[in-house]
Amino acid sequence: MNQAVRAIWTHESTEVIKTGSWRLALPAYVNLPAPCHKACPVEGNIAVWIQSVENQEYRDAWLTLIENNPFPAVTGRICHRPCEDSCNRGQLDEPIAIRCLERFVGDLAIDNGWAFPETAASKTETIAIVGGGPAGLAAAFHLRRMGYAVTLFDDQQQLGGVLRYGIPPYRLPKDILDAEIQRILDLGIDVRTNTRISSQTDFENLRAEFAAVFMATGAAVPKRLPQLDYSQPWVIESATYLEQTNSGDHAQCGERIVVIGGGSAAMDVARTARRQGKEVAVICLETETAMPAQRDEVLEAMDEGVTLIDGVMLRSVTDRALKGLELACVKVEFEAGAERGEFSVNSIAGTEFTIDADTIVAAIGQDPDITTLQDSLDVEAGLVRVDEQQQTSIAGVFAGGDLVTMQRFVTVAFGFGKRAATEIDRYLRSSTSASDSTPEQAVSTDMINTHYHPQAARAKQQMVPVAERQVSFDEVELALPGDEALAESQRCFSCGNCTFCDNCFDYCPDMAIKRENGGYRVNDDYCKGCGLCVRECPTGAIVMRQER
Repeated sequence: MNQAVRAIWTHESTEVIKTGSWRLALPAYVNLPAPCHKACPVEGNIAVWIQSVENQEYRDAWLTLIENNPFPAVTGRICHRPCEDSCNRGQLDEPIAIRCLERFVGDLAIDNGWAFPETAASKTETIAIVGGGPAGLAAAFHLRRMGYAVTLFDDQQQLGGVLRYGIPPYRLPKDILDAEIQRILDLGIDVRTNTRISSQTDFENLRAEFAAVFMATGAAVPKRLPQLDYSQPWVIESATYLEQTNSGDHAQCGERIVVIGGGSAAMDVARTARRQGKEVAVICLETETAMPAQRDEVLEAMDEGVTLIDGVMLRSVTDRALKGLELACVKVEFEAGAERGEFSVNSIAGTEFTIDADTIVAAIGQDPDITTLQDSLDVEAGLVRVDEQQQTSIAGVFAGGDLVTMQRFVTVAFGFGKRAATEIDRYLRSSTSASDSTPEQAVSTDMINTHYHPQAARAKQQMVPVAERQVSFDEVELALPGDEALAESQRCFSCGNCTFCDNCFDYCPDMAIKRENGGYRVNDDYCKGCGLCVRECPTGAIVMRQER
């Protein structure tokens, strides 16, 4: 016969009353992705490494960062920050300054001489990478860490591609770039610079010599405006202009420069010319707020004295000899298309005007050079066609970065390099690709108890004063001081990651939450499924799941 349960519980244990039978749902500890992780082109574990910064475990933060991105000091300066646009904190006050924190960690690594863990060449296959820019360097890093021997080919004297020859030092100092590239090379990469894969024979020789080939030659062929006569000395391509100035030379141009374009390259040209003492105007089809350049770049350019003439199209140019150039322009209505690079414009009658100039720098984008590849690989709309595994129409030949996409962002290229390494490894190991399972839903703001996150101002990016910026190529954005970086890390919700705060343990009315193995476990004998632990979780790391 079962023993009767006492009616008064104050002096007896209640463990005999297994209230778990009352519930309809059970809490579960999960590790859902943060929205910043989902938005990051390299799929960085942002909430995890920021939590390490908050705990002042800076080397741990760096080690988490470089699992996905070997260039934190670079991306901490030039990334277009899609992660911040997705940050849940923005629903409360302002997004976390993720890029600033990434630079903080990346710079610490350089200052302290932190090196990547050594990796032996444990695999027999050798991999060829053609292109020493962002995608190629990222692929070399990840493949070498997997144990492959890697040979990197580049047609320039130094590695870096657009990072070295396209981005001015006031945005990306070359010593920072050199430090992060050298750290990759120290893993044991065979580098062959001044080597151009320029013929079908060269390409076939690579395929014969190496187990797999990754093509990452970027976009180096400038788009051209039909309104311009490129044979004239007063027309300069933006890539040529930036490569010359980034190499220490001064492009030959007059005092009045008009830059055509609205992207980052146009801003880089304009701001570089201002530092050379030129009078600079930028004309672009888009309105100011719709320009493809990062908003910060546009505002900084205008602060530095660049004149922006937006919503305008060039119609023609007249060379008036000693009087210089006269640019005939008209105001337009600009409408972006469904895909990047697609758009339509309509001239507005009666809005014609002219601009005087001595030099025109065209910065309307670049395309990949596919002349070497088009006889061997499938090409579509000027890009090399790849499948979901980034493999081209030839088995064992992979491609990525600007060669396959119109998303011309450095971090997107880093992401292509990382994924290419994974797919090359799968190809050589004859394993299947990751299944196309439904991706986990990112943690949303309504899953987080924001009561535990009082409003706090976002760390403000400090800048070198404008007067100093206009006459120097020194870096214009200043690093966050350590105390500000720590305060900014404390603003992070740590979305989807348990911070072991004990809220679930403390608030459970049935003491059904147990500490176990450094974490927590739900004792389903006693959990009534009230959901209080979920409501009190400050990070969205617990969810209720209906029981069958």
